[in-house]
Amino acid sequence: MPEESVRPLERGLAVLRALTLADGARAGDLVRATGLARATVDRVVATLARLGYVRVRGQELHLAPRLMELGNAYLAASGLTGEVAARTARLADELDESVSLAVPDGDGVRFVTQAARRRAMSVAFRIGDLLPPERCAPGALFAAAWDEDRWAAWRARVAAGPARDAFPALPPGPAATPPPDLAARVARSRETGWALDDQLIEPGLIAVAVPVRDTAGRVRYALSAVSHTSRHTADDFATAMLPRLRAEAERLEGLAGAEAGAEAEAEAGAGQGVETEPDPDPDADPGALPPRADPVAAKAELGPGFLQSLARGLAVLRALGEARGDGLALTGIAAATGLPRATARRCLHTLEQEGYAAHDGRRYRPLPRILELGHASLSRLGFAELAEPHLRDLADRVHQSASVTVLDGTDILYVARAATVRVMSVRITVGTRFPAYPTAMGRVLLAGLPAGERARLLAAAPPRALTGHTVTDPDALARILDRAESAGYATADQELEEGLRSVAVPVRDAAGRVVAALNVAQHAGPGPLALTRDALLPALRETAAAIETDLHTAARFNTVRLP
Repeated sequence: MPEESVRPLERGLAVLRALTLADGARAGDLVRATGLARATVDRVVATLARLGYVRVRGQELHLAPRLMELGNAYLAASGLTGEVAARTARLADELDESVSLAVPDGDGVRFVTQAARRRAMSVAFRIGDLLPPERCAPGALFAAAWDEDRWAAWRARVAAGPARDAFPALPPGPAATPPPDLAARVARSRETGWALDDQLIEPGLIAVAVPVRDTAGRVRYALSAVSHTSRHTADDFATAMLPRLRAEAERLEGLAGAEAGAEAEAEAGAGQGVETEPDPDPDADPGALPPRADPVAAKAELGPGFLQSLARGLAVLRALGEARGDGLALTGIAAATGLPRATARRCLHTLEQEGYAAHDGRRYRPLPRILELGHASLSRLGFAELAEPHLRDLADRVHQSASVTVLDGTDILYVARAATVRVMSVRITVGTRFPAYPTAMGRVLLAGLPAGERARLLAAAPPRALTGHTVTDPDALARILDRAESAGYATADQELEEGLRSVAVPVRDAAGRVVAALNVAQHAGPGPLALTRDALLPALRETAAAIETDLHTAARFNTVRLP
C-alpha cells in the first residue's frame, strides 16, 4: 500500500516557499500563491509563528531567522564544518576575490558557502541561492555526472523559456547573451579539470571553478573564485586563480577523506560493541537554544489553530541534520524526534516527495533544496537587522526606548534602536557615539574585553567628568567593570547626562564573546536606581537571549555582518 503523505506538512512547506518569494506578504497573498483555503493558511501561519519560523507584524508576515536552522540541518549533514567555511574565508582574503562553494541541486547549482569581498561592485549571491547550470562555472562540473534523464529534464526546462521563475537569484533585467552550449562546456571541463564563466550571469562577471571530490571520486563541491572584467580578463583570471584553487580543493578533499575515515572507524567500533566518544562539534552552539514550542502543550493552548503534524514534520527535517555520511536510518530519526516509527516514516515520505530528503532503501539524508526555505534571504541579514524586531518588542514591553551598540575604539556606536514617542524622550539615532566609560552599554562592552585590552582603552582616553555624577577615578571605574563582568549587567545613573539613567546587558556570540550591548534608557525620576534596575533587567535579559538565539542560528554557517 503506498505511503500516505502528511498533508499539514505539505501545506506548511508550500506556505514557507510562498513567503520566501514574498516576505512581508499578508495571509490573503499566501492564499492566492498557494491555492490553500484562508482558514488553512491561518492555521499554518499560527503554527509557524509558534515554532519561531514566522514573525507576525500587524497584517504582514515575515520569515524569522530561526527558520535558518532547517537549512543548517542540511549544511551540517553535508559535511560543511566550521573549518571548511573558515578555509573558504581565508582563501578569499588571500586571493582578494570572492570565493564560494556550491553543490548540485537537481539541474541547478546551489551555493553553500560564500565569502565576498567588500567592494563597490561585489557578488550579491548568498548561501542557499540557486543558479541554472548553463549560466555559471560550477554547472559544467556538475553536469558531467548527469544521466540521460537529467539531461532531458534540463533541455525541457531550457526550452520552456526564461529561467527566472525557477531561479529567482538570477539578476533582473534583460537576459544575457545566449550562453555557450552546456554539453560543449562539460566536454571542455572534462579535458581541463576546471570550468570558466565568462560573463554568463551578467556582463562583467567572471568566475573559474574547480571540483572538490569525495572519496569515491564524485564531485562533491565546486570551489569558485569570482571577479569582474574591470580587474581581469577571463583567461588571465583563470591563469591567476587555478593553482591556488586546485591546491585548496586538494586540502578540502583531504578533510572529506579524514571525515569519512572517522565515520567508518566509529561505525566499526559500534559494530564490535566498542563505545566511541565523538569529538566536540566545532559548529555546535555552546549555549543551548531556548526551548522550542512543545507540540502537545502548543496544541492544548491553541487547539485546532496549531498543526501538530506540521510541527512533527519540521522536527524530522531538523533531525536529518545528524545524517552525516550515508544518512540516518528510520530508527535513529524516530529516536531523535521522540516520534513513533510510523509517524516519522510518513513525515520522511512527505519530505522525500517534496524534494527535501532522499532515501536509498535503508537510510535517509537531507537534500540541498531545503535551502530554498528562506535561507538565502535570511542569510543577507546583518546584526542590526537581526536585533531590530526584538528591540521593538522590548520597547513595547517596557514603554521606553531600547538600543543596541557596539564598541568602536573608546566609544560606543549605536547600530540599532527602537524609540518610543513620549513628551520626555532620549533623542538618539543610529550612528550616534558616546564615550564608553560613563554609559551602561559601554561598561558592558568594556567588561567583556580581556583585562589588558580594557586597561589599554581606558588609558587611551582618560575619563573626564561629564556631569557631577560621572565616575572618573580609574580604580573605582575598574571595580565597576569587574562587577559588570561578574553580574552580567551594568548601570549608569546620570553620568553621561543629568537626568538620564540606563541599564544594559551583553549580547554574546556562539563562542561566548561579548559582541554588542543592549540597553533601556529613561529619565532618572525620583526613585532609586535599584528600582529601575529590577524593573528592567528581566526584560533586557530575555531580549538579549532572543537576539543571541537568532545570531547563533544565522552565524552557524554564515558570516553575520557587524557594523
